[in-house]
Amino acid sequence: MTAPSTVLGVPLSVLDLATVASGSSEREALQRSVTLARHVEGLGYGRIWVAEHHGMPAVASSATDVVMAHLAQATSTIRVGAGGIMLPNHAPLVVAERFATLEAFHPGRIDLGLGRAPGTDPRTAWALRRDHQAPQGENFVAEVQELMAFFDGDFPRGHHLEGMQSVPGAGLRPPVWLLGSSTFSAQVAALLGQRFAFAYHFAPTHVDEALALYRERFQPSADLSTPYAMVAVSTICADTEAEARRMALSGALSMVRLRNGDLRPLPSVEEAEAHEWADHERAAADAVMASWVVGDPDQVIAGLRAVRERTAADELMIAGHVWDPEAHRRSYALLAEAAGLAEGRAAA
Repeated sequence: MTAPSTVLGVPLSVLDLATVASGSSEREALQRSVTLARHVEGLGYGRIWVAEHHGMPAVASSATDVVMAHLAQATSTIRVGAGGIMLPNHAPLVVAERFATLEAFHPGRIDLGLGRAPGTDPRTAWALRRDHQAPQGENFVAEVQELMAFFDGDFPRGHHLEGMQSVPGAGLRPPVWLLGSSTFSAQVAALLGQRFAFAYHFAPTHVDEALALYRERFQPSADLSTPYAMVAVSTICADTEAEARRMALSGALSMVRLRNGDLRPLPSVEEAEAHEWADHERAAADAVMASWVVGDPDQVIAGLRAVRERTAADELMIAGHVWDPEAHRRSYALLAEAAGLAEGRAAA
């Protein structure tokens, strides 16, 4: 368990995509993630997760476990996780081998989040698929169960994989999380008795229903006796509300472009300000930002408190696209100070 914020009452963590900003390279984006990991570790955040996306020029974290290995090597206490591994893209045995290896190198610091979406467009998803016959994600529950059985070596008698286990594997299974933006993965997490993380940062519509189903249907397991839910929230904090809202323009324009199939790197604030916003783009940006928490430290704490009270989340994961790396790190620093993360860590 990571130390909670003394102000919000729950731990705070970080979601990163190794974002490629306009005018920078993929190499710089990956180094930026390493720098961010060290930074938020020092501030008292409990985890840093990286997400699997493919074919997106703005995202350099496609080789998620490789990025994780570098982040874990560059830090010493913060938990490092996949938020997540898109399981239909991978053979469960390979995932088990790689994450057991990570756990062996960094004991007690690795998280394995699993999703059923491809993390990309249909054409790239086709290129990633092992099985082109089954619809994407159709076998997700069976694949999760197979993955966990490879870790633990406990395939049932008569199973065609009976007796097999991942090597490395035995005793090296990191905590498993199910990730979702709808009710499906919430029900899978409940059925399997695992932790659940909801992507409120880009799909806020179903958060209440998903968390209610997860808690109502949760079946205790050897891993977890009671439900544990984390909610990811897009958050940008600056010294003033005006500056925070100005910083948020980059992410807003990027999301609008993404939904129109435009996958270019994250625009700068100046690019976003100079963009000739059509009415439908303004409306789309407003809709995207409706669930974001943007403002000065007091406003951000109030916004996160409202999300926490609404969802009863056990943990909040902070996401947010900021073009300037220094402003990005300062956003996390201002939030950490306002939330009392250092005090929470000292008390723990």
